[in-house]
Amino acid sequence: AYGWLMLAGVLFSLAFWWRQARRDERLLVIYLLGLGGAFVGAKLVYLAAEGWLHWHDPNRWVIEATGKSITGALLGGYAGDEWAKRLTRYDRATGDRFALIAPVGIAVGRIGCILHGCCLGRECGPAWMRVADSTGVARWPAAGMELGFNLGALAIILVLRRGRRRAEQHGQRECVAYGIFRFTHEFMRDTPRLLGPLAGYQLASVAVAAL
Repeated sequence: AYGWLMLAGVLFSLAFWWRQARRDERLLVIYLLGLGGAFVGAKLVYLAAEGWLHWHDPNRWVIEATGKSITGALLGGYAGDEWAKRLTRYDRATGDRFALIAPVGIAVGRIGCILHGCCLGRECGPAWMRVADSTGVARWPAAGMELGFNLGALAIILVLRRGRRRAEQHGQRECVAYGIFRFTHEFMRDTPRLLGPLAGYQLASVAVAAL
């Protein structure tokens, strides 16, 4: 289910972008390089944040092949987008388009996380909003919280687009909001800590908000 949902997110973004590219064929190049940058960034940040810790695991090749990071995807996608714009000499903002497809792709990915049982939250006491992992341990619903955040972000972006407010700033605001949210929410996720209480993903989150 996880792989199919990830493919569905990519196909949705491609279909949306294809409609935009009819006006300017350079947009398709920008999308493809942005998507490629997102995949590369997702892998590199995952490896830096926790992938290297699994090197001695018997299943390390499967773990390293499947592991990826949303914060890394945003950073890599940003880099790929900017490089593509310079390459094609496209001087208009593209953030508003990415702001619409990014939360959809992330939300679909988090549904895959919920079904797959990955990206777990920290162990906590049983309560109505807690979820049990595959071993029955009560955990913070990390993937569900990120799903809710991105659906909320999508709703706000749609309202802004309809009212034509803050044009050409949607992508910036979404990255800042997600960076702040992810930095804060990471304290509740069950991820390795690299610098005291901070996880590697939190450092990437700061970079996302800063950009």
